[in-house]
Amino acid sequence: MKNYRVNNNTESPNHDHEVHEEGCKWWPTQNFEALGKHPNCASAVVAAKVYHSDANGCKTCSPACNKG
Repeated sequence: MKNYRVNNNTESPNHDHEVHEEGCKWWPTQNFEALGKHPNCASAVVAAKVYHSDANGCKTCSPACNKG
């Protein structure tokens, strides 16, 4: 299981809130919601939608959950 966070700042160009896996170069260190450990990015994105309905996987660390 991996640790995930959702960034409270929106990301360009989609202006959505990205979910990052620990170790990602875009791992948020400020202004984030900790999502805890999840078996995959899909589970983490579901958890992130509690905070941001537009949550999306990071294309770098969670490409399977990135809606582009």
